Amino acid sequence: MNPFAYDRPATVEGALQAIAANAATNTGAANQHESRFVAGGTNLLDLMKEGVTIAPHLVDINRLPLDAIEESPDGGLLLGALARNADTAYHPLVEQRYPLLSAAILAGASPQLRNMASNAGNLLQRTRCWYFYDVATPCNKRTPGSGCSANGGITRQHAILGASEHCIATHPSDMCVALAALEAVVHVHSVRGKREIPFADFHRLPGDRPDIDTTLAPDELITGIALPDAAQFVRHSAYLKLRERLSYAFALVSVAAALDIGEDGTIAEARIALGGVAHKPWRLPEAEQLLAGAAPGEEAFGRVADALLHGAVGRGANDFKIPLARNAIVRALHVASQGTVTNQGMRKGEDR
Repeated sequence: MNPFAYDRPATVEGALQAIAANAATNTGAANQHESRFVAGGTNLLDLMKEGVTIAPHLVDINRLPLDAIEESPDGGLLLGALARNADTAYHPLVEQRYPLLSAAILAGASPQLRNMASNAGNLLQRTRCWYFYDVATPCNKRTPGSGCSANGGITRQHAILGASEHCIATHPSDMCVALAALEAVVHVHSVRGKREIPFADFHRLPGDRPDIDTTLAPDELITGIALPDAAQFVRHSAYLKLRERLSYAFALVSVAAALDIGEDGTIAEARIALGGVAHKPWRLPEAEQLLAGAAPGEEAFGRVADALLHGAVGRGANDFKIPLARNAIVRALHVASQGTVTNQGMRKGEDR
């Protein structure tokens, strides 16, 4: 691991000043030669040990008062940036009001990692592309302009949507897929002030700068994640994750599905987000609109699946992801139409 300086401020203001005082000397790659915030460290420290990321200055934010999970005036919740994934998933208000999020978090990583990983860190974890982690191979995400070894290489885990010639890696988070479906908002601070980033705008597609994963500035600190009221989806939601083994594996394809089904049995509103298929959680509101007013069923679910996957491209070893994703979307919507799947089992939709 590269040597690094270390600060451990006790206030948000102190953390922001520490980052600002040690401004990045960027060499062109977003992952090189920058000061970094560190909380659980479940991804960043691995990257530093492997030489993928060089961070000469770490600002430990674990002492900051950002671990609360609180109700917001609009009926939603504010998830503290430093609340651990496990605490978030099992929090009574999250389980009751956002069972989709709880299920997604519990589908990710291992219990030990969920106990350490922070909510903000989950948003910032980097791709698990083999070539990105192998510093002996060219990777535009690691070193812009060096090339993409995955293109023409082993592509089983790679993107079928939103990719570019510069990068075909996928985003690894389960939590983020649910947050995309729930239309979360990311709250950030810097010495320049505060701002809020809609979740759809937080992560980037690769384009010609795949080394930049998010729209977060290097000196900005995530302080919380706001969840708007989603009471209409509590009774009908499901998180489906398809992977190569049952535990501690990243998704080949995942689906966060939430439905608002009216008294007449038709769908008033739908939210669907995909994981494991693109550089960011994949959601198309225009595709969701196809379910408005429709009766739950194979035909309607297949129509929205086709719309979500329009333009999907396989690269040989990951061709199977296209039919797999279609089947997963249809299956997740079918399960959600029957009720909500929670960590304790099925919560039936008719139990109001």
